[in-house]
Amino acid sequence: MAEILKDCSVPCKTSWDELQALCRRERLYCKQLGVNRANVNEYEVEFLCDYKRNKEDEFYLVKWIGFPESDNTWEPKRNLKCPKLMKQFHIDLEKELRRHKRRCVPKKLDKEVSSFMVQKAKLRMSLQRWEAHLNFTRNHPGRIFVQNEVDLEGPPKNFTYINNYKVGQGIVLDEMAVGCECKNCLKEPVNGCCPGASLHRMAYNDRGQVRVKPGEPIYECNSQCSCNTDCPNRVVQKGIQFDLCIFKTENGRGWGVRTLQHIKKNTFVMEYVGEIITTDEAERRGHVYDRQGSTYLFDLDYVEDVYTVDAAHQGNISHFVNHSCNPNLQVFNVFIDNIDERLPRIALFSTRAIHVGEELTFDYKMQIDPFDTESTKMDSSFSLAGLPSSPKKRIRVECRCGSDSCRKYLF
Repeated sequence: MAEILKDCSVPCKTSWDELQALCRRERLYCKQLGVNRANVNEYEVEFLCDYKRNKEDEFYLVKWIGFPESDNTWEPKRNLKCPKLMKQFHIDLEKELRRHKRRCVPKKLDKEVSSFMVQKAKLRMSLQRWEAHLNFTRNHPGRIFVQNEVDLEGPPKNFTYINNYKVGQGIVLDEMAVGCECKNCLKEPVNGCCPGASLHRMAYNDRGQVRVKPGEPIYECNSQCSCNTDCPNRVVQKGIQFDLCIFKTENGRGWGVRTLQHIKKNTFVMEYVGEIITTDEAERRGHVYDRQGSTYLFDLDYVEDVYTVDAAHQGNISHFVNHSCNPNLQVFNVFIDNIDERLPRIALFSTRAIHVGEELTFDYKMQIDPFDTESTKMDSSFSLAGLPSSPKKRIRVECRCGSDSCRKYLF
């Protein structure tokens, strides 16, 4: 039974506030709930709910950490020591007042505005908890931040962050049997190193930037190789190196991802990971996703169309990357420890320099000219199946990328 239930989770029916209050009452410390030795007996501001002022002072309605909202109290500004919360409260308040076409902060907020301020504060806390969970789960150096300054939508439901492929039922990954014997894979490759074993050339330069054309496969050194982790032919396997932000877009494209650090051209950014399923199962799920209006099925058709990656409910930050007809990311097939050419790892590299704050995008319907070698003939056409790419589907999806070269429709 334990083996069957190891991946299951059950939502707690007790609220966050009630759990904190229970810990304080029983004098228990909990890192996840923020209850520790220093604050178990203290009143600490969780968020500010409302505002009013008179001639003498300003007052805030305070929600206290570990106490229900029924215990909220009005406190004068001079008694509160939470400058960051006050600053954020007034930023949110000014935005909401502008939305209502009001210029000045009134002496007392009406119910509609105060209700919004509570919802906004709760949303921010919810996103902060999700952000902390994502960073606890990730196994890559790049940090993840979450931001929603557009609406009141919280973290996605039924989504689990994973770092690598999750293999579906009936699918077996064949691990690499041998590795290279190079001492310096870039300068002194033995028999062409790992790429040479498949009659291909080294894909990276000494700075880890890809130098092969899109459509040409990448063979990285693997766990059987003699080289160490500093080998220049180990790039994708090191994971995401940049700090990235999941943010809510303003033009109706849902969540998106932007970089918080400068990314040079031809640099590895992230992998597209999810559950590996058969194309038959993908076809079945695709019909369900079509009715929901979205899908995250990525066809693995490097050699033949046999498998698909489904990132709808299990995936990494690439789950939130939007489409663009003029993208700044390009897909490459990468092989590391898996030798099955039907199951490449999907790596996204930058097509140009990407500036801080710029949104990351790739073309869901990208087409790459076939690349021929003596050993293989590859028809590389990548697509997010069901956005939709299968000819069996007849749904027309409007493109909202906004680029000058926009095709208007994804399908």
